[in-house]
Amino acid sequence: MARKTKENALETRSQLLDAAEKVFFEKGFSQTSLMDVAEAASMTRGAIYWHFKNKSDLFEAMADRIRLPLETLSEACSDPNEKDPLGKLRDFFVQVLKESARNPRRRRVLTILLHKCELNEETRQVELRRQAACIEYLQHTEQCLQKAILLKQLPPDLDVQQAAIAKLGLVMGLISHWLFLPGSFDLENTAETMVDSYFSMLQHSPHLRLKPITAG
Repeated sequence: MARKTKENALETRSQLLDAAEKVFFEKGFSQTSLMDVAEAASMTRGAIYWHFKNKSDLFEAMADRIRLPLETLSEACSDPNEKDPLGKLRDFFVQVLKESARNPRRRRVLTILLHKCELNEETRQVELRRQAACIEYLQHTEQCLQKAILLKQLPPDLDVQQAAIAKLGLVMGLISHWLFLPGSFDLENTAETMVDSYFSMLQHSPHLRLKPITAG
């Protein structure tokens, strides 16, 4: 009986998160009330308060059901013993873009986070999580590129800081633009071309080279 009760509670929680995802996507976070979520789930506000402290807690739980793109890419860079850091980084980069296009839940939640969510105290914890993921991503990417330089996969004078920033702008820019204007291009089918263009830039662009230090 206890197991059945726990399963029922988990099912109720999942249904509430599904409803929140649907209503946040349709109305935006600030315009959605807990009553809106309860009605969408065919439940009462009391059911929401049984599982979540408030709308912010509900919002965070919804975001936790997916991995943020930069969290996934940081994982690709985190192994110091990786023998092919550039190849692994490329594969994860392509995977993140394609998964963002293929997975409806991921697509909805990212749309809410990037386009339908005002920055305020209610969304503070999710925003802090995104900021931490961004900082960690940049650090891990720089480390990964340094390892690729040591393995002679990249030019020795590559400016890894600028290269990491460019990659951050590319991945988030592509996802954000595609979510905002989904019919403007095919993210899934252009993912490899976009990613390979970036890696070609790392190899050949003179603008991503360290500037020589001149005597003062």
